[in-house]
Amino acid sequence: DLFFFFFFFPRYLLKPCKVRWQDFDQDLYVGATVVRPGQDPYARNKFNQVESDKLRMDRAVPDTRHDHCRHKQWKLELPASSVVITFHNEARSALLRTVVSVLKKSPAHLVKEIILVDDYSDNRDRLSAVMTDVTGDRRDLMCPAGLMRSRVRGADAATASVLTFLDSHCECNDHWLEPLLERVAEDKTRVVSPIIDVINMDNFQYVGASADLKGGFDWNLVFKWDYMTLEQRRARQGNPTAPIKTPMIAGGLFVMDKEYFEQLGKYDMMMDVWGGENLEISFRVWQCGGSLEIIPCSRVGHVFRKQHPYTFPGGSGTVFARNTRRAAEVWMDEFKNFYYAAVPSARNVPYGNIQSRLEMKKRLGCKPFKWYLENVYPELRVPDHQDIAFGALQQGGNCLDTLGHFADGVVGVYECHNAGGNQEWALTKDKSVKHMDLCLTVVDRTAGSLIKLQGCRENDSRQKWEQIESNSKLRHVGSNLCLDSRSARMGGLTVEVCSPSLNQQWKFTLNLQS
Repeated sequence: DLFFFFFFFPRYLLKPCKVRWQDFDQDLYVGATVVRPGQDPYARNKFNQVESDKLRMDRAVPDTRHDHCRHKQWKLELPASSVVITFHNEARSALLRTVVSVLKKSPAHLVKEIILVDDYSDNRDRLSAVMTDVTGDRRDLMCPAGLMRSRVRGADAATASVLTFLDSHCECNDHWLEPLLERVAEDKTRVVSPIIDVINMDNFQYVGASADLKGGFDWNLVFKWDYMTLEQRRARQGNPTAPIKTPMIAGGLFVMDKEYFEQLGKYDMMMDVWGGENLEISFRVWQCGGSLEIIPCSRVGHVFRKQHPYTFPGGSGTVFARNTRRAAEVWMDEFKNFYYAAVPSARNVPYGNIQSRLEMKKRLGCKPFKWYLENVYPELRVPDHQDIAFGALQQGGNCLDTLGHFADGVVGVYECHNAGGNQEWALTKDKSVKHMDLCLTVVDRTAGSLIKLQGCRENDSRQKWEQIESNSKLRHVGSNLCLDSRSARMGGLTVEVCSPSLNQQWKFTLNLQS
């Protein structure tokens, strides 16, 4: 059986006790912080704590792996790992399920220790009194450190050769650890992540995630899941358990060789609280000689919340912008200007001193961001030097969309999906609004006439547009009529007499004019 030990540091050192997790008193531990009648079950943790508290610490979850994974034999000689779990004001039931799932679902010899890092939770003293009966190594931080510094604290304390980072509201699935360790054991420059299944934040149902996703981002540098291209999916049909190269990891769950983690600069310790760290470590791993992989035979469930329980000094937007700026300034070279075009307000957020990170980048001989775009993330469209504006053309929550139409087809609006494709447009210096080789064309220069997609022609006055009123409208040059969505549901977009109507408000994701 696996045990875990708790050491309280730096204020006091308690003699560790051994208790099998099967004998741990869950009701006593969780019962101390139940949601009282009339209290908001979402207030403390930003998920439904009442539903979480109902679940047993070792509840069964569905095996969501591909059938091929269930018959695979994993290498017997694998390195043991230190599992580092940082938490701040976490629901006891969620934290306990995370720890127990590691113990229950992992071969005993592959988990050397579980290190819990309490990032200055409100209830840390009461929590420690209960948890001394159970296992692991625990670090109490004396002041809020944030995710990155907390993880580094845990990694520094780790004694195994491989680090496994988990969020504190996860549930590991069957044989989750072996496939991750096997990839790292073969090549220590691999940083590997499981497929992250979804634990519903409202009812805690465990739902398997698609195996056809990779991590990515837009020029606003916000993480998103990208579907593999049709060609990529077809190529995987013969071997659905093969590792998936991913431009970015979600950040909460990954495995990495400890020596490589240290050699590569750990985390940027000048980043605050939470946010942007997955962007920074993804750029750094790829550009400095490593690789990122999602391993389909490893599945870990995660509670995806809409908010975080951390308190963000100055607001979460400012902290995220500061962290993201640091990543952009260190790793993105001249391409950082596309980030500033997408998020102009970020230019006003101080990002601190990055000299030590730039020196580290030089010392490691890291590749330029251009190499990353060409070799790791070619799916991310880079604006052309002819583009004035680029990306989605937004109107509230809807975006200009080809609706799958081609030459001579109409265009409409559809809910913005932030995945490019039918919603990717560019306004060029020669005043064309382009989607690939098709341009928005005014066939009849009278109010109420439909816009058509037609092949772009260099001097066709029917295809000339300009932004007016602080880049909030698109006016057709030849007719002085404005792009309008009032008839979108009845037939398609039209040009109409320019007016203050919201139907004529359009905003590109990136405006590249200075």
